[in-house]
Amino acid sequence: MKLELISFKLCPFAQRAIISLNTHKLDFKMTYINPMNPPDWFKDISPTGQVPLLRVDDQVVFESLVITEFINEISNDSFHPSSSIQRANNRSWILFSSDILSDLFGIITGDEEKFNQSKIALFTKLEKIETIKSAAKFFNGNDFNMIDAAFAPIFMRLSWINEFTNNALSLDEFKHLSTWSKELLQVNVVKNSVVEGLDDAYYSNIEAREGYLSTLLID
Repeated sequence: MKLELISFKLCPFAQRAIISLNTHKLDFKMTYINPMNPPDWFKDISPTGQVPLLRVDDQVVFESLVITEFINEISNDSFHPSSSIQRANNRSWILFSSDILSDLFGIITGDEEKFNQSKIALFTKLEKIETIKSAAKFFNGNDFNMIDAAFAPIFMRLSWINEFTNNALSLDEFKHLSTWSKELLQVNVVKNSVVEGLDDAYYSNIEAREGYLSTLLID
């Protein structure tokens, strides 16, 4: 089975798939495209015109959650906890996390008013997760699961923003999330899920957006 993941370098949804693929030690080809000017061959195979896209031999799997679930299904070991209710709970929070990425987009691109609105929305969601997150190393305990792979790109981007600014989105008020974030960012499959220098590319992306966040950047 030939696997080809198609996306762009800054895509957090593709990063989730990369983490899953590498966790399961599956061989795959990574193809990056320009999402603002995608090649014709991509338009021909993508039903939505969006990334990520997983090409499996001559068939296409799209939507990031479906891609990661497919990766799990073709692997020898499950990336989910064994409990049915825990798996369902994890999937619910994975879906919830997609809205967090939307808030981050508003923070990066918005003017001061939009920035503040998005930050409030983001921290409201983080507070909900803080209330249900235990003191365990990862979300479900000591095992690194798909839900950890889903949140890792979020925490990585929050870490970058805090590094680039005077901790504009500090997680210090969230005891469990702060610990979870630090643990996730030390996992090898997380660290190796992005290309070298992506943090610099993210900084440049914030600058190019010319939103309120760009005024908070420090040298």
